[in-house]
Amino acid sequence: MIEIKRKKINIGKLELDNNIFMAPLAGITDASFREIASELGSGLNFTEMVSAKGLYHSDKGTKRLLKKSKNETNLGVQIFGNDPYIMSEIIKRNFNENDDFIMIDINMGCPAPKIVKNGEGSALMKDLKLADKILRAVVKSSNKEVSVKFRLGWDEESINYVELGKIAENAGVSMVTLHPRTRKAYYSGKADWNAIKKLKEELSIPVIGNGDLNSEIAIYEMFNYTLCDGVSLARGALQNPYLFSRTNYKPKLDELIELIKKHYFLKIDLVGERIGINEMRKHVAWYLKGLRNSNELKNRINTLNTLEEIFLSLDKFKNESRRCDIVSY
Repeated sequence: MIEIKRKKINIGKLELDNNIFMAPLAGITDASFREIASELGSGLNFTEMVSAKGLYHSDKGTKRLLKKSKNETNLGVQIFGNDPYIMSEIIKRNFNENDDFIMIDINMGCPAPKIVKNGEGSALMKDLKLADKILRAVVKSSNKEVSVKFRLGWDEESINYVELGKIAENAGVSMVTLHPRTRKAYYSGKADWNAIKKLKEELSIPVIGNGDLNSEIAIYEMFNYTLCDGVSLARGALQNPYLFSRTNYKPKLDELIELIKKHYFLKIDLVGERIGINEMRKHVAWYLKGLRNSNELKNRINTLNTLEEIFLSLDKFKNESRRCDIVSY
């Protein structure tokens, strides 16, 4: 039986008890999901990526992304932008005196066209001089630890993750996270764990591995193969957030259904019933993925608009299920 040893990790002056983190995911890691990840054992969570320009101009929608739940712990904010001055200013205005956040993460890896067309996210890997200016500006203005997440490079012809990692370390960044795919690859193909291993060998600051971590075995293998200091779970945790819990833990179906219901309550408390029910549809699809006879339930939930109807459908599925009592992922 594999055993994943959750270890303490030092990130600059921060000391965390657990080195298995929840990755920042746009449209996903709001306060409701982060609270669930925290309670199941995540060592560090991040907000959805937040626009520096949006904060600089006091955009209300952008500020809503900073809302924190009462019960979540160890929260970092992930920001993105391409203007060193603006990013420096929003740190001083919004975060230095804000105890909700324990660190600042800079996104230099997002591949979305609407982000890279503005020279943000992974587009910064094409301009390492600007990336350096941004990192130095944020580190200088922040009284919290700063980290950065990036990819292998823009494409296979411009692999420069080691160079960016060294730039980050020299700029005073306290931790880096590598998603070992290029921007061109988006999320396709196999993540190159060799790159995480190489980056760990090149840097003295903590290196966090990310990519294709969808099982306990995958987490165990990444730790052992790359010797990374921690791991950051993304899509794998959406289907199975119990990956943050004790090793090899498999939830009972009753437990999974209760977790889904709890997520509904947290989401509705955050954004209201109508929006919450709509936004939960994608989460329910992830939670139920791979469960026998769940497609009919997922399709039905996509048509329902009241919490009572949804919970009745979940209970009916639970009671009629002929699966064994343990959920298999």
